[in-house]
Formats: sequence, structure tokens, C-alpha cells
Amino acid sequence: MQNTSKTIVFFGSGPVAAASLASLSQYFDIEVVITKAVPPHHKGTAPVEELSRKLNLPILFASTKKELNDIFASQSFNSRLGVVVDYGVIISEQVINSFKLGILNSHFSLLPEWRGADPITFSILSGQKTTGVSLMIIDSGLDTGKLIAQQELSISSDSTTRSLTDELVALSNQMLANYIPKYMDDQITLYDQPNTIAPTYSRKLTKADGDIDATKPAAQIECEIRAYLGWPGSRMKFKDRTLIIKKARVDSAPNSQLDILCSDGKYLIIDQLLAPSGRTVSARDFLNGYA
Repeated sequence: MQNTSKTIVFFGSGPVAAASLASLSQYFDIEVVITKAVPPHHKGTAPVEELSRKLNLPILFASTKKELNDIFASQSFNSRLGVVVDYGVIISEQVINSFKLGILNSHFSLLPEWRGADPITFSILSGQKTTGVSLMIIDSGLDTGKLIAQQELSISSDSTTRSLTDELVALSNQMLANYIPKYMDDQITLYDQPNTIAPTYSRKLTKADGDIDATKPAAQIECEIRAYLGWPGSRMKFKDRTLIIKKARVDSAPNSQLDILCSDGKYLIIDQLLAPSGRTVSARDFLNGYA
């Protein structure tokens, strides 16, 4: 697809937003990027800000709903459409209504499934076999807006939040490049989210979510380990150590003294963990070298 003369305002902050912005900048003129400001003493990166500076894109900072409202109260933009991906700030109707075509959001689930803050993690936690990307025009509700398009994506039995995120970002980028021009050219009819399934809601995770609980079925804990890889991580106690479990599977009999008997009578077989040295090692190597 050739670059178009149509402009958009982009809202986003995290790494998923940066990946989306990198793709969108190949097809559209970015009038301005609106992102969160880096907090004082912030130790991490600011992916969207860093990419925007590299691409020489104008940047405005809004870390709260009020700050965002103030920007749109004090200045106007030429773009008819806003695009929001991985922003993390509530967008008011005042801001939405400042765009003739509204604000398009790429949400990583098949809405109304897994509305909310963390749809990718919860699609893995639930053990479902498919997820997808929903392009919608946001409204004042929580991911309740009308749809432009949806597309499914299979979840493999070894998918982690990281790997599934990469797949969904790639799918989202393809869909945004395809559907934004059609929507801006009035070739798309918006439609309601399906009412054939009840809405489900994801939430932000806490560190406590990563504590392995043997009162749960083994298959559920295995899903949690894949879903929580990275943050908050899955932790278990072994003697005087707290171990971060990286990979596990379910079996009917134990394989080592690390394995956990769960509430359904199945064992959670620990395959890989983070060693005290900071290296990822097999359960066997850990037991031989550390225990």
C-alpha cells in the first residue's frame, strides 16, 4: 500500500503502541503523537516517545484524562480520525467528539470477550483456543463501541502472553493498514458488537496473581505460568527458596521433587525455572546444581 495524504492523531504509550505507530507511520501522515510523560526517576523506556523522536513526529504529553482534555480544549487538529493503541488513559467524550470520524481503537480480543485492561493475558488464562483483534470506534463505555472489523487468531497450546502479543500486533497492523483507508473513505458500515455471548472483563494483574496455588487444577496453573511469563511471573516455594517458574506441563505422575500435586490429582511438572544466578535452567539442572 502506498502512503496516503490522510492524517491521523495517534494515542499510545507502551511497547505495543510503539509497534503499531511504527507500522502506521508507513501508511499515514501522523499529525501528532499523544503519549504519557515519563515519570520522574523512571527506570524503564518510553517506547512511543523514543520512536516518535526517531521519526521526527510532533509529540504532546497527557498522562491523565484531565491533561488530555486540556490539550483538546486549548488547540485543534486537522485530522478527522484518532487512533488509540495501548495508551492507558481514559479518553473523554469531549476528545472523542473533536474528531469527525471519532477515535479508532485496536483491541486485542474478539469483543465483547475480554473487555478491559489485559485481554491477551486473560485469553490464555481462560484456556480458550481462539482470540483475535477488534477494530472499534470508541465511546464512553468500557470497550463497548461499534465495530469496524474483527479477525480471529488461533491460540496454540504453548502460547505465552509475549508470543501471543507479537502475533496480535502483526494482525492488528495488517488490519489497521487495510481498514483505516476504507473507513476514512466512507466504505465501512459500523456494526454492533455480537450479542451472542455475554461480555467478559479482564483486569490489571497484581504481583499476588503470580503465587502458584496448588488448590487449583494443574491445567489452570499451567495456563497461568504461560500467561504470567514476564509479569507478574509464577512463583513457588521450594525449601528456603522462592523459584520463578518459566515452563511447566501436566502429568499424572511426578517427575522430580519440584513437581506439585494439584487439587485435581494431577501433577504440575516443572520443566524450566529461573535459577538464583539469573539463568533459565531445567528442573534437573537446578536440582543437581542448587538444591
